[in-house]
Formats: sequence, structure tokens, C-alpha cells
Amino acid sequence: MGLLDYLKTQFLEIIQWEDDSRDTISWRFPDQDKEIKNGAQLIVRESQTAQFIHLGQFADTFAPGKHTLSTQNIPILSTILGWKFGFESPFKCDVYFVNTRLFTGNKWGTSNPVMLRDPDFGIVRARAFGTYDFHVVDVRTFLKEVAGTDHHFRLEEFVDTMRSRLVSVFTDALAASKIPVLDLAARYSELGDALLPVLNPTLRQKYGIELGSFLIENVSLPPEVEQAIDKRSSMAAIGNLNDYVKLQMADGLAKGEGGGGPGGQMAQFAVGMAMAQQMLGQAGGIMAQATAPAGAVPPPIPNPPASGGMPELMSPAEAAQSLGVTEADVVQALTDGSLKGKKIGSTWRVQRAAITEFLKS
Repeated sequence: MGLLDYLKTQFLEIIQWEDDSRDTISWRFPDQDKEIKNGAQLIVRESQTAQFIHLGQFADTFAPGKHTLSTQNIPILSTILGWKFGFESPFKCDVYFVNTRLFTGNKWGTSNPVMLRDPDFGIVRARAFGTYDFHVVDVRTFLKEVAGTDHHFRLEEFVDTMRSRLVSVFTDALAASKIPVLDLAARYSELGDALLPVLNPTLRQKYGIELGSFLIENVSLPPEVEQAIDKRSSMAAIGNLNDYVKLQMADGLAKGEGGGGPGGQMAQFAVGMAMAQQMLGQAGGIMAQATAPAGAVPPPIPNPPASGGMPELMSPAEAAQSLGVTEADVVQALTDGSLKGKKIGSTWRVQRAAITEFLKS
């Protein structure tokens, strides 16, 4: 082997990542203990970013394209290595390639219930799960906070690492948004879109990633909260109670044909409800009399009973009942004058005193 061939085996001339997988986020170029020489070619493909790191310090970052490594395009590394007069000698440096494409369909979920303060139900516990899409937007932050020194960081590792962190950010964003539980359980897609502007600034700053979409597939609440939501929905569906009663009456009469079956029973119940509302609402009704204010004078009772237990004026039927005879006998006695009475129009009225006198005779 000649000297030129030996040098070629000791120095890196082409640095590139030919990614043929769909689940790799970051990958460290295997330098095999070789050095990078002046004029080496760095090839960065679309949806890739190359990051140079020297002894734990971030150096230059390269976007997609073909780059010839020289003093002009690695200024940060030149400063770190102290190249005062240009890139002259080969050097060693770690090169990380980061996949910046959109990774879709990643699952997230709360392992434990999340405590939320709701304006309608107070403190509630909720579980949630769904999917999200993400891509790396800050390579340095991502390598520092998420991937670390892993030479081959895969999507599976990212999902496991980020699940608890993402749920924590989601919980904080949900609490800050103050979205009621009723809206939370009914509008998943709108909620996900509304949370994106709240989630992304924190994720970008802490982890160097950004969500393309955040989907909530389900939010489960405790049974007692779900029952309360069902009751509130039922009342909203009924709307005006009076119209609802009328509707039930009409439907019950149509199906039950007068009250034989369940439809008739429903109609009877609706009629009873309507009558109760009328009794409560009419002035002078039963409830109005029962709750009359103190000192109020009750309305006069027509034909009040006397001390003897009989009213002052009685009809022939009432007189017949008192005397123990038929109504026809009373009318005959009134006609022949043996029983004193007063005829008002075509109706007879018998005084109590006349009954007492008649009994004595």
C-alpha cells in the first residue's frame, strides 16, 4: 500500500447519511477513529440536518446540500480548535445527522387521571389519549434534551421518552385554557387545534420539537360526572317544560287511545302535571288559599251552616235528606203549604226554621 492509499484510509473524505429507515430520528456518523481532512465533502440530504460536536461543544450546523469543509464554512469549529491561520491539519469531530421530516401517527395518553378545575363541576379527574405528529425544529435542543449521545436514536425511544413529558405539557395547557369539561368531552378536534398554539412554544423551547397536529380521540370522566352531563343534556333537550308536557299528552293520547297502555299512562301523568301547574298558578286556588298571608280575610262561603249543623237555606233535596223523606214529598208539602218555603223562579228554597217547625208539628 502506497502512502496516498494509506492516507485515504486514515482520513474521512465523504461524510453522509444514506437513511433507508422510517423510524430513525438522529444518527451519529461512524468515523471509525478517522480524522476529517481539509476539503472533505459533507452531503446533507433533504429532511436532514448535520450537526458538528467537538468534545461536547456544539459547533457548526449544516442544512441540506453538498458542503466542502474548509475554514470558511466551519467558523465555529475553527474558533473552538484555535485555527488562527486556516484549516491546515485534519481533526476529529462527531457528526450527528437529524431527521427533520414529519413523524405521524404517534400515540399519547395519560397513565393516571389528570386533575382539572372545571367551572361547572369543580375538581374532576379525567383520562385522555390520542395521536400526534411532530418534527424536529431545533436540532441542538433536541440532541441536548432528548436524544443525548445516543448514536442511533429511534422513534420508539422518543415515544417512550416523551410520553410523560407530553402529557405534563398537555395538562398544563389544558388547565391554562380553562376549557369546561362539557366542551372537552364534545369537541375533540376543535380542542386539539386550540391546544396547538399553547403546546408548541413549550415543546419548542424545552425539547426542540413542534407538533404538526394534536388529536384527542377520547376523554373519559368519572361515572358521576358523566351522569351529571347526561342529566344536563336531557334538560337542555326538554327545553320548555310546558311544551314538553303538551307534547307528551298528545303523543300519549295518540298511542294509548285513552289511557290503556303505557302511552295512556304517560298521558295521565302529563295531565296531572299540567293540572298541578294550573293549581299552583291560579290566584285563589287551593295552594293560594293554603298560603294566604296572615290577617287576610277568607272569601265568604255561600250558605254557611248554622249552629245546628244545617244551612239556613236548603234545596228540596237537602230538606228531604234532613227529614228522611223523598224529594217529591218535600215539593208536595211546599206546594200545599204544610211546609213553609220560598220559591225563587222555578226553584224552591226551604228555611231551617221551617224544617224545625215542620218537625215539631
